[in-house]
Amino acid sequence: MDIDKLPLHVGVIMDGNGRWAKKRLLPRKLGHKSGMERMIGLSEHAKKSGVKYLTVYVMSTENLVRRPEDEIEGLFGLIRKYFTAQAEKLYARGSGIKIIGDISALPEDVVKILTDAENASPANPVFTLVFAINYGGRREIISAVNRAVERGEKVTEENFARLLYTAEIPDPDLIIRTGGESRLSNFLTYQSAYAELYFTDVLFPDFSDAEFDRAIAAYAARDRRFGRA
Repeated sequence: MDIDKLPLHVGVIMDGNGRWAKKRLLPRKLGHKSGMERMIGLSEHAKKSGVKYLTVYVMSTENLVRRPEDEIEGLFGLIRKYFTAQAEKLYARGSGIKIIGDISALPEDVVKILTDAENASPANPVFTLVFAINYGGRREIISAVNRAVERGEKVTEENFARLLYTAEIPDPDLIIRTGGESRLSNFLTYQSAYAELYFTDVLFPDFSDAEFDRAIAAYAARDRRFGRA
């Protein structure tokens, strides 16, 4: 593929883990475990494809308060059990990680795991896996506005972008949503203004490298005009 047609930053709304488990008569937490394994594999494939940033929607602000407590605890359990080891594997391959979202609302031990892993991330990695955890686009915008007000700053597009969680990360070129829904669900609300959108019925644990390549090919075939005629 023409390197100029390759997205620099891809966002993924990883929908369908619970339904994937339900179809197999499995607990929802096993769906999330399968989704986590697929996410790690997908990040490696994205890196090999030439993508520089992959942002995955792990947990929204709405998920934290509306999902059953045992399901949320299951997600925290996955972080406790696997996050540090998986992050170290990414670092060994020249990749880095970044956490976006309000993780202060999470259990203290989970916050420490996430913070320690992010602090250990190498500088200037060739690829960055961005985890959106307890993330909400509207909350991010409001938080950025409040910081600008506190600093007495007049907001411009340039300085506003620097107040977001994604400061120093380019806006997403492509956002993929698996699982059959066709909405962004409060994901990268400000940053996705000119992103190309790709929706698929495939549940996330079944979203293979080949499915990812189809999304990239669909993106490459589009004419991105950014408001031009």
